Amino acid sequence: MVRGDGGDMSQYEAGAGRDTALEKDRARYGLLAVVTSNLAIAAVAVIGVWRLDGDKAVIVGILTAAFTAVSSTTTAYLGIKAVSNTARSIALGDGPARRHPEPAQPAPPAQRAP
Repeated sequence: MVRGDGGDMSQYEAGAGRDTALEKDRARYGLLAVVTSNLAIAAVAVIGVWRLDGDKAVIVGILTAAFTAVSSTTTAYLGIKAVSNTARSIALGDGPARRHPEPAQPAPPAQRAP
C-alpha cells in the first residue's frame, strides 16, 4: 500500500487499519443483533399480553420476563464490549499501564550560604 506522500505503509499501519475496520464491523453487527433480539422479545411479549385478554397475573409474569431478557441481553453486550475495548487498548499500549511508576527522586537539599 502506498501513502499519500509516496512512502510505503508499514505492515503495522496496514494491520491497524484492518483491525479498526474489523472492530467497527463487530460493534455494528453486535449492536444490530442485540437490537433485533430486543425487538423480537418485545414483539412476543406484546402478542402474549394481547392474547391473554386480561389475566393480570400472567401478564405481569410475561412483562417481567421480557424486561429481564431485554435488560440482560443489553447489559451483557455492553459489558462484553467495554471489556473488549479496554483489553484492546491495553494490548495496543493506548490504555493505562499496569506498571507502577517509579518514585520521584528527592530534590537535593539546598545549600546555605555561610
